[in-house]
Amino acid sequence: MNLRSTLIALALVLTGATVATASGTASARIRTVTGPDAPRALPEQGPVSVTWDDPANFTEIRYSLNKFESRRGDWVEQLAQHLRERAEKRLPPGEQLLVNITDIDRAGAYEPWRGVQFYDTRFILDIYPPRMTFNYRRIGAGGDVLAEGEREIRDMGYLMTANPYFNSDTLRYEKAMIDRWISQELPRPGT
Repeated sequence: MNLRSTLIALALVLTGATVATASGTASARIRTVTGPDAPRALPEQGPVSVTWDDPANFTEIRYSLNKFESRRGDWVEQLAQHLRERAEKRLPPGEQLLVNITDIDRAGAYEPWRGVQFYDTRFILDIYPPRMTFNYRRIGAGGDVLAEGEREIRDMGYLMTANPYFNSDTLRYEKAMIDRWISQELPRPGT
């Protein structure tokens, strides 16, 4: 294969297409949060249950100026797992927390007008704060509902507050926002 054929094959593989090559067939799929095989809930385990609506309807994807990059990866599942892990640590014994995520808008945005070289760059600016909307129900050890409702959390000052996560964590702003909600909703005993 010459260089041109190799580059074309690579581009097709990166977009999820099947490529016939001289040595056989190459196939690769990029995982997306909107894929037909993408989960819509975390596996049932422990006292915290997290589900989510179709991410194709999330603000992050609907209003993105780079829908391909916005769909890429498993960021919805990662945020759901983070929410579960943090809530489990603070939930009193015997209680349950049921969460259904209805919308996510990640920190930052794509700005294609900056040029082709920045097509897949997420610009983290204060005008693009992280937001999340979800319904939740907190159930006591006796089965009574302790709290429920819809919450829209956002972090308007996300660039000005301390963030405990590494800069390499692409979800650090969303995780810090979730942590703040959990610390308010599930305060430690005696605080």
